[in-house]
Formats: sequence, C-alpha cells, structure tokens
Amino acid sequence: MLLYLRLLKESLSFAINALRNNKLRTLLSLLGVTIGIFSIIAVLAAVDSLDRKISKDLSSLDKNTIYLMKYCFGPSEIPQWKREQFPNVKYDEYIGLKNSMNNTDQVGYQLFVSHETLKYDSKTVADVNIIPSSFEMVDIDGLTFDKGRFYTESESNSGTPVIVLGYEIAQGLFENSDPIGKNIRLYGQRFTVIGVMAKQGAGFFGDSNDTSVYLPANFLRRMYGDSDAMTPVIVLKPVKGVDMDAYKAEVAQKLRAIRGMKAGEMDNFFVNVLSGFTDFIDGILGTLRTAGIFISIFSFLVGGFGVANIMFVSVKERTNLIGIQKSLGAKNRFILFQFLFEAIMLCLIGGIIGLFIVWLLSLLLTNLLEFEFVLSFWNVAIGAGLSIFVGIISGILPAISAANLDPVEAIRTGM
Repeated sequence: MLLYLRLLKESLSFAINALRNNKLRTLLSLLGVTIGIFSIIAVLAAVDSLDRKISKDLSSLDKNTIYLMKYCFGPSEIPQWKREQFPNVKYDEYIGLKNSMNNTDQVGYQLFVSHETLKYDSKTVADVNIIPSSFEMVDIDGLTFDKGRFYTESESNSGTPVIVLGYEIAQGLFENSDPIGKNIRLYGQRFTVIGVMAKQGAGFFGDSNDTSVYLPANFLRRMYGDSDAMTPVIVLKPVKGVDMDAYKAEVAQKLRAIRGMKAGEMDNFFVNVLSGFTDFIDGILGTLRTAGIFISIFSFLVGGFGVANIMFVSVKERTNLIGIQKSLGAKNRFILFQFLFEAIMLCLIGGIIGLFIVWLLSLLLTNLLEFEFVLSFWNVAIGAGLSIFVGIISGILPAISAANLDPVEAIRTGM
C-alpha cells in the first residue's frame, strides 16, 4: 500500500513539474478545457437558477389552481381564428360556478388590464400592474401583508374604491410614512389605501407583487362595464386530494350548462391548470438545458483534443528521459501514471478556472439584474468530475504509448 502511495506522490510531482516547466504550452492547453467547462456549467447554472426562480415565484400558489378563460396557457390544436371568436368569461358565470362547484376551496374573479400611473399629492409612480379582482384572490394568490389588510367580501361586491399596494409602490408614493388610510388617484378616481403587501422581490414572469396593486374588480366593472379592453379570468382552487381529471370535467360541464351549450358543441373556453403551465415551462427549460449541453460538448471536445495533442508532444520531447527512467528500474505503471496525472492536472486546473469564471459571472449578474444566479454544489461537482474525465480520456493514449516505450530505443531516440 505504501509503495502505491509513494508511486502516486512521485507521479504527481513529475506531472506538476512538467506543467510548471512548460508554462506557455500549459496555458494554451488550459484554454480549451476552461472554455468547455465554462460553457457547460454556465448553461447548467443558468437553467437551474431559472428553475429555482420559477419554483419560488409559484411557491405560494397551488399547482392544481385552474384558470378558466378564453385563452390557453400553452399550445392548442384549435386554430387561432377559432380561438379569437371565443367569448370572455363573465362575472355571472363566476357567481354560478361559485354557487355550484363541489370540492372547491375558493373561486375568484380577476381582470387583466393595462398598466397605469398612480398619484399621491405631487408624487407619481408609472407603469403599475393593476390587478382588479374579487376578495377570494388574497387566499388563492397566497398574499402576505406588511401593513393593513385585503378588502372584504362586501367591499369587493360593492366595488368600494379601496386599494392594496405592492411594497415598492408604497415606498415610491409614501417613502417612510404610513400609507394606510391615505387617498391616491387612479383612473381619475380617489382610492383609499387599506393594505401594503409584504416585499416579494423580482418576479420571473414579469410583474411582481412589489410593483402591483389590487382593487375590487367590480369598481372597474361599474365604471366601464364588461369592456373588451379587460380580459377576465375565473380562478378555481380545488380542495387538496381531489381527482383533477374529474374536477376539470366538472368545471367544463358546469360552465357549458351556464352557457346553454348543446351536446356535441366544442368548448369555447379553456380550462388551464397551473401544473400544466409549469410542466410546459419545465419542458422548455429541459430543451434549453439539452441544447446548451450539446453545443458546449463541442467546445469541450476541442479542449480534450488539444490536451491529447499536447500530451503526445510531451511524450515525444521526453522520450530520452523515459528511457533513462525505465533503464533505472521505473515500472511501466509509473510512467503511465506520470503522464496520466499530468493530463488530469491540466484538465482539473482548466476546470477550476472555468468554474471560477462562472462564479464571478454569477455574482455580477445577480447584482446587475437583481436575479439570483446560483452556482450549486452539484454544478461544481459536475465541473470537477468532467475535468477529471476529460483528463483521463485525453491522457490515456499518450500515457500508454509512453509506458510501452522500449528503454534502449527511447534512449537512442534522444541521442
């Protein structure tokens, strides 16, 4: 055992000295491996960071939540011209489903509208995401509060001009003062601030709760009616453990009955399940990961071929030294380990540099984009493992050729 440890130590020492004595060659060889490791780990870290961000943004939502509307979350076999003829869901349909659905925790109503500008005295905040909704959305969206509360059922039904602000909106309008009870202007009307949501952070899907405000949907319906400028959606949150296929079928059947649709008529609405949307996103991320790795492998192969080429040159240059070592009693395995460790060390150093560059880039992107770019332990482990693997593959043939050299011929070649 001690003999093998000594052999390992001496082989490693030879490899390090060889790399140190050929600095330019070592640097050029490192470039290929560094670029390869950087490419693969950067792709893996970027996709993992996106996946983590999406999971965080959707953590407050039940993946079985259903969004009932005229649009589909993902691809659809129904032609676009046909989908454009679908009617919007209506407030009366929300009430009908709310009163008739079984196995349902909450049924909410929400309008998608354009961004607006909020004003308080001389201060304004532009490009605010407006979320007109019914009172149930506080539970469906899993909202938490820094101050105040959400609007009640009576305020929601009557369309009372009250508003709940996102954290950044409250900071922009009121800074450090208490906004509760203050009046702000929106749609040319006065709204009383009754709550401020807890800080959420940047959202992957665009608008965050920090830059959003909630107000009763019936306030806008009272002002504008069911305008085509607003896209309504009915949101259903089923109880836990429900059979989702049966639940979706019940939702479709109940809405068809409310609309008086005949048997055989095609549904003119979409029952979108949030889990289907997340599966669609996961599919996209998986495709990005696979494509990125496939492209990165080419740069990795170039680095591996470069290391193998350098190792063959190294064997050629040190043929005389190999012959002397073997004539003095060096075993074939010592010569093999000597060159194999040299290739592994070369690739490992290149991999560490590549990982270090990814780490620096992750810090830079996190600070510049307010997006948490994460280099996980598994990404580091994959990078180190790939470096060692490439070192073994690219160094094994040169090492075998060096180990099999005839000592007499090797010494004669160097003379």
